[in-house]
Amino acid sequence: MKSITLYLFLIASLFNHACSESSPTSAETRQLRSTEQNPEQSPPVTLVEVSFKDARSSTHPKKKAGYWPHWLGPDYNGISPETDWRADWSDKPPQILWRGTVGTGYSSISAADGRIYTMGHKAGNESVYCLEADTGDIIWQKTYPAELVSRLNAGGPGATPTIDREFLYTNSRDGRLICFEIKTGNIVWQKQLTEAYQMKVPEWGFTCSPLIKGEKLFVEAGRLVALDKKTGKELWKSTPHMPGYGTPAAFTMNGTDYLALLNNDCLTVAQTTDGKEIATFDWASPFDTNSTTPIIDGKTIFISSGYQKGCALLDFDNLKLKARFTNRDMRNHFNNSVLYQKHFYGMDGNSNLGRIVRLTCLDQQTGKIKWREAGFGCGSLMIANGKLIILSDTGTLVTAKANSNSYQEISRFKVLDHQCWTVPVLCAGRIYCRDSAGNLVCVDLRL
Repeated sequence: MKSITLYLFLIASLFNHACSESSPTSAETRQLRSTEQNPEQSPPVTLVEVSFKDARSSTHPKKKAGYWPHWLGPDYNGISPETDWRADWSDKPPQILWRGTVGTGYSSISAADGRIYTMGHKAGNESVYCLEADTGDIIWQKTYPAELVSRLNAGGPGATPTIDREFLYTNSRDGRLICFEIKTGNIVWQKQLTEAYQMKVPEWGFTCSPLIKGEKLFVEAGRLVALDKKTGKELWKSTPHMPGYGTPAAFTMNGTDYLALLNNDCLTVAQTTDGKEIATFDWASPFDTNSTTPIIDGKTIFISSGYQKGCALLDFDNLKLKARFTNRDMRNHFNNSVLYQKHFYGMDGNSNLGRIVRLTCLDQQTGKIKWREAGFGCGSLMIANGKLIILSDTGTLVTAKANSNSYQEISRFKVLDHQCWTVPVLCAGRIYCRDSAGNLVCVDLRL
């Protein structure tokens, strides 16, 4: 059996991180026990063999509770299929199951098989964490040197880990793409994107989450790049553009597989087979901050950017892109809108003017505003069981009905105290929230 052989460093030191003791409830909090590598030391190496042929051929069922395998969830739409959780906290406030710290950053949560994964930065090093979902205890942690890239933000990783069967894929803030064996954290392969594609670290760093489709891994590296997910070998690279900060969206139309990516020049649509660019739609934004993932629905593609750029709904006919509407009524700075029952729900406005950002409901067909609600700053949201799950930029967790007629709040609960720009994630009746300082909290909402 052909296998991939690699060298891994032994963990050099063990120590505990004390978790935050403050909690808005009387629920018992648990401590996140941290095991970090010491980059100052040079420990002996050990030989480890990892083979893709040993991976199970079965895939995780999409509707499995507690399964959120990558950015935007199992169906790539920001919507959870879970129904067994409490949205109304008026009679029974939520419990904080545990709190912990994972380092500076904006990386969201991915989850499968009772484990959660995220990333953080501390003192010149970035870490990938595998944690017990029930306790927050560390199962494994891998640490490596990385740039903070903190221009006008806290810095640290912004990409979300991607789970693909027996392997985990991550992208550091300075473009170190890594494939891990998910059970052990052993490194299978890694690729430095700046070296491979002769580029500098973009102004705001690398924040594209790895996208896996079949045997290919897709990532933004100043262009769309396709790699063999087993080895990291390049399969193709598309037309170069000014790097953006979002993740590509995959879709199929009339039997052809495509990728849509919003970079800082345009929306580009390319074939997944060879990277051939089929169509583009100019979409340069002020300050070069295009950061969102295109939303695909049938033959339409929705894009949105901040700094007064606005949004567009485009029709794609396998050859060209044509705008159905463009306006400035949904200006997503960096967090995606979510499409639910023919309406977009998202934050309209910029982080530097959080007081005037509005949670907005936009009609998908017309682009008209249905309603707006203030008070969340440049927060984020996901949807589950017909409910909006909102995390304000000051750490208040809110539930509201996903109703296009009006904003209808259900409950709210303070969970964090620092800057919160990372989308909350619902898994197995628990909501995981983090702030840019690295405080991570698990809120128990099980029935």
